[in-house]
Amino acid sequence: MGHRVESPGRPLRDHDQVQVAGVHGDPPLRLVTEVDRLARDPGVAVADLRQFPGVIYNFSQNIQDNVNEAMSGVKGENSIKVFGSDLERLQTVAQGIKKVMQTVPGVADLGVFAMLGQPNLLIRVDRQRAARHGVLADDVNRVVQAAIGGQAVSRVLDGERRFDLVVRFLPEYRSTTEAIRNIPVSTRNGRIPLREVADVVSQPGASFIYREGNSRYIPIKFSVRGRDLQSTIADANARISQHVPLPPGYRIRWAGEFQQLQDALGRLMIIVPITLLMILCLLYGYFRTLRDTLIVMGSMPIALAGGILALLVTGTDFSISAAVGFICVLGVVILNGVVLIGCINTAHANGAPLYESVVIGAVQRLRSVMMVSAAAGIGLLPAAIATGIGSETQQPLARVVVGSMVTAPLLTLLVLPALYLVVHRVLEARAFKRTREVVVEGVLAKE
Repeated sequence: MGHRVESPGRPLRDHDQVQVAGVHGDPPLRLVTEVDRLARDPGVAVADLRQFPGVIYNFSQNIQDNVNEAMSGVKGENSIKVFGSDLERLQTVAQGIKKVMQTVPGVADLGVFAMLGQPNLLIRVDRQRAARHGVLADDVNRVVQAAIGGQAVSRVLDGERRFDLVVRFLPEYRSTTEAIRNIPVSTRNGRIPLREVADVVSQPGASFIYREGNSRYIPIKFSVRGRDLQSTIADANARISQHVPLPPGYRIRWAGEFQQLQDALGRLMIIVPITLLMILCLLYGYFRTLRDTLIVMGSMPIALAGGILALLVTGTDFSISAAVGFICVLGVVILNGVVLIGCINTAHANGAPLYESVVIGAVQRLRSVMMVSAAAGIGLLPAAIATGIGSETQQPLARVVVGSMVTAPLLTLLVLPALYLVVHRVLEARAFKRTREVVVEGVLAKE
């Protein structure tokens, strides 16, 4: 690497609880290809770094970390939040979930945000011993606070600004456990060391505690590679439910990209029907007949075949990006259908027979339909075949549109006119039959 900057020990942001050691590199131009490969498959480098026990390695970007943390409160693409009250039981359950998740295909970058293990110095006042020396527990706490944390004894004036003058013991008298045990405590008979009235012990505790909704939780972060997110989560959830029993009052919740996917799907379940209803109303307002409106609307499922085939051929999983691509395809297909059916209706209204009207409309609108489909397909073709960083987001949408634009012209110029011709011939035959029946009834009535 050309340059390297290390920030060991403490994160730069005050609200970041995780202790990290970051290494930021500025690679020369000849390493760009290798860096791009590692960015798309970080597991290649992580496999070499796992030889160091007790250290979790993760390759990410600053903006990506911030976005993930804003989405779920955890620095990970996806996470499982185990909610409960006891920290040790949370840690045990999280380790059990981690072991199960390691057996799920497609799960990568698995890790538990350990909360326990932080050494704490606990000063526990023995009230009975303190009473024998005539000292209150509150007096002992004030002595400890003043000796270690400091006590304001005066104020310093600097113009209009005022500062507290804080005094405390020198570092050599408060930096070790033995020095803290020897902190003098005043009594009626003189001074005694702190160990005479309190127990000073070192014990492990929580380095930080995650909270959400007024409940404690421990997160297990993970990513999904080489498999679609929906099936991976379903598989993992089934295995966790089978092999990791949760204590009473404990629960788990999936967060991160999966949560955003579920929220987006829920919104699409509301937006898509409303959109289709609005399109139906607009088409009816244009054609003034339910027959032609349903012909155009009925052609939409056939138009999606190209996008579905493109996802199957390329092995692309269905995602929100692909769903947006299908919505875009529907707009193009409906536009082509409106242009074609409008031209056919115009020719038929001018006196041309039904079959000739269909042929005239298909011929006259051939160029416009092909231009619209080609512009959409060629415009998104580079995004459909891109392989750089960030391409996994734009590929599903682009591949759906490109695949659909291959079949959309065939649908508009072949299937839609044939459907129009069949429907109108059936309706004209029924109308002619009803007219003949009315005429026959009229003749019989005169006789």
